[in-house]
Amino acid sequence: MILRRRSLLAATIGLSAVLGGTLPALAADPIRCTVVIDAASGEPIHREGDCDRRAYPMSTFKLPLAMMGYDAGVLEDETTPRWDYQQTFNAPKRVQKATDPTSWEAESVVWYSQELTRRLGEKAYGDYVRGFDYGNGDVAGGPGETDGLTESWLMSSLEISPDEQVAFLRRFLRGELPISERAMEMTQAITPRFAAADGWTVHGKTGAGRLRDEEGNPASDRPLGWFVGWAERDGRQVVFARLYVANRAHDQPLSPQVRDTLIEDLPGILAGRE
Repeated sequence: MILRRRSLLAATIGLSAVLGGTLPALAADPIRCTVVIDAASGEPIHREGDCDRRAYPMSTFKLPLAMMGYDAGVLEDETTPRWDYQQTFNAPKRVQKATDPTSWEAESVVWYSQELTRRLGEKAYGDYVRGFDYGNGDVAGGPGETDGLTESWLMSSLEISPDEQVAFLRRFLRGELPISERAMEMTQAITPRFAAADGWTVHGKTGAGRLRDEEGNPASDRPLGWFVGWAERDGRQVVFARLYVANRAHDQPLSPQVRDTLIEDLPGILAGRE
């Protein structure tokens, strides 16, 4: 069966819902979840694993950030604004370049997200997160001395479960979030898209990070990877989330593998589920 062929199925970090993202010493098993729902009805199509526990959203949060940015007028279209890189951003070499909304999502540029939230301001940012009913809604920051405005989604205070991810994205697709129609359209326009088998087109965003240990430090042997989004074919839409938390260190982020396996597995999950 496709879903059991790889160790990298869906995964969820349910520990953080109870423990605030820290990792108890004995919790060394991988954590897995894949959830797929029908966008129109909200009915579950597939749900495997521990999908109701929360994790740090990491770069999957670029989707709600885009919604905020376009709704507030900080972002204008697919290529505007184009912001220049500043040395004070202290970003990896690969993203030390001018970036626009499309390349921000495609290349997962953290400094662009942080510049966006700075321009939104603390009040508007917090109001959007709470108005979206996004995860635990906690943008205070704190763990690892993280800043709420620019880091709350990065191994910090903000957490969301796979079940909550798909519910949030379904509300987005149905126009049920407190944002403008243009913000909806532009967010969809810049969301990375991928071709899948059987005529499905997948739209989604990855995220990668680590759990924190009991001392609040990033745990190198507990990397996590997300892929969340929606897929469509012949007018039908489904919403998905896949999360995997490993129990050993990896040289590369898990999120590309989580994305690729979901794109491979999704047509099989949906086959015969019209």
